[in-house]
Amino acid sequence: MPRSTVKLVSREGFEFIVDYKAACVSNTIRNMLSSQGSFTETELGEVKFPEIPTPILEKVCQYFYYKLRYQSSTSKNIPEFPVEPEIALELLMAANFLDA
Repeated sequence: MPRSTVKLVSREGFEFIVDYKAACVSNTIRNMLSSQGSFTETELGEVKFPEIPTPILEKVCQYFYYKLRYQSSTSKNIPEFPVEPEIALELLMAANFLDA
């Protein structure tokens, strides 16, 4: 049975429950969840990110939903995704790792 949600766990152990479709905006997460074999991520639908702090993972989750909402929009009025300057570098590194 396909999963409807995925648990993403930050460095501090904070858990984010996100829709499977939203989590799969990240190619890295999609590959972790759909890999062959009996990996923890595939079996439990849980992915731990010991290198990503909670505020950054929270922003990444917000981006997943933003991307889902606007990816097929034909409107020219797509709002800019807000990123605070003080987290921009860390967010960029996480996005690069997650391939999102």
